[in-house]
Amino acid sequence: MANAQHIQRRTAHSPISSAPARFIIGRDRRGSWIVQDRQGLVGGLFRNEAAALHFAAEECNHNPADICHAPEGAVLDLDGFAFSSSNLH
Repeated sequence: MANAQHIQRRTAHSPISSAPARFIIGRDRRGSWIVQDRQGLVGGLFRNEAAALHFAAEECNHNPADICHAPEGAVLDLDGFAFSSSNLH
C-alpha cells in the first residue's frame, strides 16, 4: 500500500511535483470515502479511508505523487454513481 503519511500531507492545493495528482481522496456528504481521478474515468465509494487509499495506490502503481487528499472541508461527489450499500468496498 502507498505510504499513508506521505499521502496525507499532500492536498489538492499543495502539489509535491509540477504535475497534479491523478487521484483525489475525500468524503461525500454522508461521510463515505470517495476516490476520484482527475479525468473522471476511475473512482469509487469506500467504507473507510484505508480502503480508498489502497484502491488509489493499486491504480497508480503505488506512486504517492499520484494521490492527494481533498482540501479540508471539501465535499466530493460521484455524479451518476448508483449509491447503495452493495457498492461500498
